[in-house]
Amino acid sequence: MKSELTARLAERLAAQRSAKGWTLDRLAEQSGVSRAALSRLENAEVSPSVDVLAKLAHAHGMSLSRLLALAEDGFAAHIIRDDQAVMRNGETGLTKRVASPGAAALAGEVFDCKLTPGAEVTEEAPQIEGQEHHLVMQSGYLHVELEGKQYVLGPGDALRYRQHGSVRFVTAKGQGAKFTLFTVAP
Repeated sequence: MKSELTARLAERLAAQRSAKGWTLDRLAEQSGVSRAALSRLENAEVSPSVDVLAKLAHAHGMSLSRLLALAEDGFAAHIIRDDQAVMRNGETGLTKRVASPGAAALAGEVFDCKLTPGAEVTEEAPQIEGQEHHLVMQSGYLHVELEGKQYVLGPGDALRYRQHGSVRFVTAKGQGAKFTLFTVAP
């Protein structure tokens, strides 16, 4: 028996494909997921793996969290800090707390981010082509390289952009940075 979430996700996946006017063959070509697997997903015959969902999200030009949020019913208005997801990358020194996650009825997400001193983080390509970003510095200093331009951000500074290529964040050896990142789904 299929779960309610699997059924909602199947419905959402079919609606996303239909909204683009794509056939199953076209989505298979765009995502690298077989036509047969897509059909089974859209008919709620199977639950997708995270890898398959990531491929579908990329094909639709959205983040994985956004795709999953579209399958949720409504959204919580109040999100207690202890209930907010935290992602840590020990290699890069980046910590991201999902302060306000995406939802079907909301276009934006908010992340509270920390970079350790001497950190360097590079995103070679955007998760979502052309996604709107608003980065607001809370403390520390952050060097950002965006599409060949260099920016040095300090407390209270903001950097607004649509990401089309790579972006690089660097902190000085003696000081980290705290910033809030707002993203808006296209």
